[in-house]
Amino acid sequence: MADVMLAAENIGRHFDVSRPLLQRLLAREGRRILRAVDGVSFDIPKGTTLSLVGESGCGKSTVARVVVGLYEPTFGRVLFDGHDLHEARADSAQRRRMQMIFQDPYASLNPRWRVRDIIAEPIRAFGLIQGAGEQALRVAELLTQVGLSPLDGEKYPHEFSGGQRQRISIARALSSNPEFLVCDEPTSALDVSVQAQILNLMKELQQRFGLTYLFISHNLAVVRQISDRIGVMYLGKLVEIAPTEHLFTNPRQPYTRALMEAIPDLEMTGRARIPVGGEVPSPISPPSGCPFHPRCPLANDRCKAEMPRLIPSGQALVACHAVEEGRDGAMPLPAIAQRAAALA
Repeated sequence: MADVMLAAENIGRHFDVSRPLLQRLLAREGRRILRAVDGVSFDIPKGTTLSLVGESGCGKSTVARVVVGLYEPTFGRVLFDGHDLHEARADSAQRRRMQMIFQDPYASLNPRWRVRDIIAEPIRAFGLIQGAGEQALRVAELLTQVGLSPLDGEKYPHEFSGGQRQRISIARALSSNPEFLVCDEPTSALDVSVQAQILNLMKELQQRFGLTYLFISHNLAVVRQISDRIGVMYLGKLVEIAPTEHLFTNPRQPYTRALMEAIPDLEMTGRARIPVGGEVPSPISPPSGCPFHPRCPLANDRCKAEMPRLIPSGQALVACHAVEEGRDGAMPLPAIAQRAAALA
């Protein structure tokens, strides 16, 4: 654990979405619990990037909020640099080592504050630098690091484009000298060309400062560019976690393969795709057994009754009875690998 920056141990986060008590009594219904995250475990070595991908509503953003302490886990625990997250959050010296970059650059910045005050807020909150002059120098340095001008500190957020606002968010996150950043889809609201600029900036900052990232995204091209490992989530659970290139060239879990099938065929080969039938089940009433079994072409009676656990499979960890039993050969890999090459 000495080289692990963050470890999630069987974390879960449930939300009570029941109707008011009187309405439930009249309708004779019980409580309704939404299982947004339901037993997720992973670790992130220092200086590396773990990305979580999956469809909307799979729980990846909830994991991000649990990891930074915005949500308390319903069960399980998070260890930050070997210490329980609650202990780390109570210690300001530990708390400043973790920051978050939010998804929407238009909603995450205070429109009434100048950029210099937005970036300096963590510096003042943690008492890192005393004196207005020294703080101003630090803000100018941070703006330069993210590719903006020190003069931009006098402006307001509405005077910037989406990509520039996200650079300001990154500068604010870096102002407390963190070691770990949680990035909740930081490029999803940006144009493709601007996405590449932000990703290149984040990779450069990681190499310069030795940062560790938990990166949340639904874009496979984005996570392939920035990740060391990728975890695939479905209905609040991790179904596969593997090194980036291994996941793209040799996906094992049927859901991961379905994601690869969704990659656009840039060469227009005309190869027939294998669509995934059905829709994502409700996290309020998830199916028994494997959560993917209603849509999985390899599902059998065991899949319908027994929840799979993450087991080693080559370089990956896979939660799939078909992989464990050797039945996953029914889905061809070469075609999927060709589709994955389209993102390279």
